[in-house]
Amino acid sequence: MTKVVIYDDNPGRRESLRMLLESYPQYLVAGEFSHCAKVESQMAALQPEVVLMDIQMPEVDGIEGVRRIKELFPDVHVIMQTVFEDDEKIFDALRFGASGYILKKTDPARIIEAIEDVLQGGSPMTPSIATRVLHFFRQKKDEKPDEYGLSDREKEILRLLVDGLSYKMIAERLNISYNTVNSHIKKIYDKLQVHSVSEAVSKAIRNRLTQ
Repeated sequence: MTKVVIYDDNPGRRESLRMLLESYPQYLVAGEFSHCAKVESQMAALQPEVVLMDIQMPEVDGIEGVRRIKELFPDVHVIMQTVFEDDEKIFDALRFGASGYILKKTDPARIIEAIEDVLQGGSPMTPSIATRVLHFFRQKKDEKPDEYGLSDREKEILRLLVDGLSYKMIAERLNISYNTVNSHIKKIYDKLQVHSVSEAVSKAIRNRLTQ
């Protein structure tokens, strides 16, 4: 069973998310909170696999929350949820290690798909968010790319990560084993000096590593 923790300062929104998750037997809502002031102790006590994180919250917001979580609990998948398509907040969340970024108006079924995606190594984004990310980094196309010493195979796998494919999907696409994909991605992380798929994707786009 996958444990999920919800952070949102809107009680109605927390209840809706809890009811949605509880309608699926594979998910357990381990906790729900209105801000991230005690996020470190909450993560340590509840040990969730996935966090649904609002951005605009009192005391300590979601951007700081994801930074604190990924610093101490790098294996926790954090999916950001917001009503705003704010470029700065999008990139801050990705830079700090968010695994995905979706709008609150996203269809409930897509929220479940997003959770499944991150559990399989993907980095889900609402299409409008993905478009803004790509548009932003395309503006930097005149900058010379730094290849970080990536091999052709590593660049190919990184390109598929940017396209949103999970480890399993990459293995099927390239006709290699899941363990081989995992081995390549560990090397990619080491060369790019990142610790998550979202960080690798963000750095790849920013530095035009997959073009």
